Amino acid sequence: MKKRLLILEDGTVFTGEAFGSEQASQGEVVFTTGMTGYQETLSDPSFYGQIVTFTYPLIGNYGINRDDFESITPAVRGLVCRELAQEPSNFRCDLSLNDYLVSQNIPGIQGIDTRKLTRIIRSKGAVRAMLTAACEEVNVEEIVATLKATPLLRSHVADVSTKAAYPSPGRGKRVVLLDFGMKHGILRELNKRDCDVLVVPYNTPADQILAWHPDGIMLSNGPGDPADVTVGIETIANLIGKVPIFGICLGHQLFALASGAKTFKLPFGHRGANHPVKDLRTGRTELTSQNHGYAVDESSLEGTDLEVTHVALNDGTVEGLRHTKHPVFTVQYHPEASPGPEDSNHLFDEFIELMEAHAKEGKQHA
Repeated sequence: MKKRLLILEDGTVFTGEAFGSEQASQGEVVFTTGMTGYQETLSDPSFYGQIVTFTYPLIGNYGINRDDFESITPAVRGLVCRELAQEPSNFRCDLSLNDYLVSQNIPGIQGIDTRKLTRIIRSKGAVRAMLTAACEEVNVEEIVATLKATPLLRSHVADVSTKAAYPSPGRGKRVVLLDFGMKHGILRELNKRDCDVLVVPYNTPADQILAWHPDGIMLSNGPGDPADVTVGIETIANLIGKVPIFGICLGHQLFALASGAKTFKLPFGHRGANHPVKDLRTGRTELTSQNHGYAVDESSLEGTDLEVTHVALNDGTVEGLRHTKHPVFTVQYHPEASPGPEDSNHLFDEFIELMEAHAKEGKQHA
């Protein structure tokens, strides 16, 4: 197989075998710990601009199928693994992972020490990196200089959000879904509950959202630094107290910022399908699917109307919030479980119940 290099901004060089697209690619290299779910990971808009390293050693063994996509267009810049399965076996398999990456023009590298790379990320944080073109002679020093000089992306959400509103009809509660980089698993869960969903761009004004008379508002996941999404923060601030709101991942962070709290960048993020989270309301621990590089600063919650409902058992970070005066709750993880355990799927039912309770209260006050 053809060789290619993975070059980190600190000068570390990994030499491995090329697969997928033969072109070069540049992005922030991160790692994810899920043993399965690589198809959902590759198509998750929250990975926009990133080169994803899989810590599980064998990737691609069940191929790619038609059902498990989280978006139509994959957002990752590259894939790194220890070993790529050449002959996938699964009754749902439509094509191999390599063939899919070729079709989507995404480069990959295999045969490197992914444990070493993961340790570098854990000690130094997510770093900028480049996957060189296959068989290309390169000047490593020039590439390192280029990586260090490359500014961080700030337009993540604008790049991945839908450009126009579109419906996903149902006969139940009307939900306006603000798309900050939505995984389709969220839409699927709302559709399962017969919600009449309208997906709108991230920069849709609050007055326009309320003009559709929604029973509730969903704040989706998405990529990047939440502090960069100023228009979304303003919109959410203008929606709090008007109708019930449920936020997931980036939506959770934006809600916190809109309520006066702060966020910070995690050293190496939470990415994988095995993160334990404790529900402080019930004392129950659930395994969750996560993909985020930022978290809510718990110390900044003092003086706000926010209350912590969930915490991460690995590092104690905030995993869930509720508003003490208005019908709003959010979680940092992915209850739609795409990929991952379905322990937290009940949160969508809680959202339905919240909308029903709010509607009943409104009738009593009418």
